[in-house]
This record gives sequence, C-alpha cells and structure tokens, in this order.
Amino acid sequence: QVQLVESGGDSVQAGGSLRLACVYSNTGSAYVMAWFRQPPGKEREAVAALYPHGGSTYYAASVQGRFTISKDNAEKTLYLQMNSLKPDDTAMYICAAGPYYSLAGGRWSSAGEYPYWGQGTQVTVSS
Repeated sequence: QVQLVESGGDSVQAGGSLRLACVYSNTGSAYVMAWFRQPPGKEREAVAALYPHGGSTYYAASVQGRFTISKDNAEKTLYLQMNSLKPDDTAMYICAAGPYYSLAGGRWSSAGEYPYWGQGTQVTVSS
C-alpha cells in the first residue's frame, strides 16, 4: 500500500523558514502529491499540490508567494519550502497522494479526493 512519512516540522519565529519532507512509497507514476494543514480547532485545508509528469503546481491564496512545493523522483520525496512564516501558518502539516484521474478538473484542494495520507508533522510559528 501507499505510505507517506512526513518530517521537518519545528517551532520557529515569525519570518523564519522551514522545509518539510514527505517520503513516499508504492505510489503510481500518475499520482498527484499535495500538502494539507490543519490548524488547532480548524478544518483541514489544502496548501499546495503538484501534478505528475512536469505538471502544474497549485497553491492556496494564503501561502502563494511564500511556499513552494517540489518533488525529487529519485529520492521519492515531496518537499514544501515555507518562507516568511506567520503565526497563522501554525498547523499540523499532512502529506497526501491520489491518482490523477480522480483529481483532474480543478479538484486539487478537495481532501476527499485523496485516498492516502501521512500522519503529519507539527509546525508552530510564534510572534
């Protein structure tokens, strides 16, 4: 089965940076990879997604220009580079994966379309 393991979460000051990693296994060649986050007491929300085979990247408006999603196929690792962090970025960050066929047509931000999830890594940003 597909396995996703996140790392890189930490406590940082506002304005700082973190790089999250998600090591994946048993994914197909046409999987969409994404990062979601769940702030304390809030619903899970989409942060960024990367489509396969040199496809598009997508970002939530709240992180556009500050976060960058990327993938290293050789290392089988998905990354989320987070710069200029704000206290509102505090959340559990969770890696997700799903087949392209179910995520085509602008559905990248729908959590229900992703069948595979990691356990998450905590990011805390203090002011």
